[in-house]
Amino acid sequence: MSTSSLEEKLAKFDPNGVGDSSGGLFGLPFTPAEAQVVVVPVPWEVTVSYRAGTAAGPAAIRDASAQVDLYDPDVPDAWRLGIAMEEIDETWAQQSHTLRQQSEEYIGWLEAGQPAKGGAGFAAVPSAITAKGQELLAWLQQKTGTLLDAGKSVVVLGGDHSTPLGYMHALAERHEEFGILQIDAHCDLRPAYEGFQYSHASIMYNALQLPQVKKLVQVGIRDLCQQEADLIAHSGGRVAMFHHRSLRDQMYEKKSWKKMCGKIIAQLPQKVYLSFDIDGLDPKLCPGTGTPVPGGLEFEEALYLIRAVVRSGRQIIGCDLNEVAPGETDWNGNVGARLLYQMCNWMAVSQGHLKATGMAG
Repeated sequence: MSTSSLEEKLAKFDPNGVGDSSGGLFGLPFTPAEAQVVVVPVPWEVTVSYRAGTAAGPAAIRDASAQVDLYDPDVPDAWRLGIAMEEIDETWAQQSHTLRQQSEEYIGWLEAGQPAKGGAGFAAVPSAITAKGQELLAWLQQKTGTLLDAGKSVVVLGGDHSTPLGYMHALAERHEEFGILQIDAHCDLRPAYEGFQYSHASIMYNALQLPQVKKLVQVGIRDLCQQEADLIAHSGGRVAMFHHRSLRDQMYEKKSWKKMCGKIIAQLPQKVYLSFDIDGLDPKLCPGTGTPVPGGLEFEEALYLIRAVVRSGRQIIGCDLNEVAPGETDWNGNVGARLLYQMCNWMAVSQGHLKATGMAG
């Protein structure tokens, strides 16, 4: 698309108008080729172990996004940067659906105590799903790598939390080191959970296999197992967990969220990858998510932390949003769309593509 054509779109678009549901993400008129921020949807949820629906997350967020007002007092002209979402790959959606049925039966067999009857039929399930997970990793690594090399800022939109691993690999090829800021109810540090190497519960264990990941900082955690606690304790400081109970205890003791965010940010290196599982929020904000847990961050608490990371001078080199499931109402997609908009904008601010109020330089 020519520069003149893009300028024409910018001149004609009315950010105060009614959201155009037939337009692009957030009702914006941009194509992925024109946009600075490109959202890559990954409709994948093969290994979810409690409740399905996250594969429909990208579509739910896209549909709800037209209702998001584009003005932000911190980043008033954010929409002009351009945000666009690529088409949802129906091939991956269909493969997810097919493999999800197989994994669901396999998980049911595990939960039944692995009875001998019928057990032979499940022997090949984990390896088959792991092989397809490797294909997904390679596909996403190539796709996001191509976008990064074209100068785009990239967000991966799941799907379950296993989806962004290929993107992390692409970033590891292009950055000597970076840290991960994970907002989540779960640690996701289980190796090959339920026999699946690329499980949604193993994403951060797999991320730590990348030597470029120098630090993993986890915020909002409410559920973890002994194995995960031991991994953190023996990580030599590579993993820093801010358990939600500890954060709440400090708030009850009159410590400010600003000070707690400062402690979180102090653990992060200069380059940061933001991985956001929406169940890191209070489940009233995401009731349809796959594995909801009581407690969690309020919406503005999460946004304050993201803004504080950027205002600290750190650069968000990439991000993902996962585990949004439509549920029975539009609420999940509504909240997910607003969170996605903020993540896109503040990543762009950190990379110098946008100017936020109160930012030096």
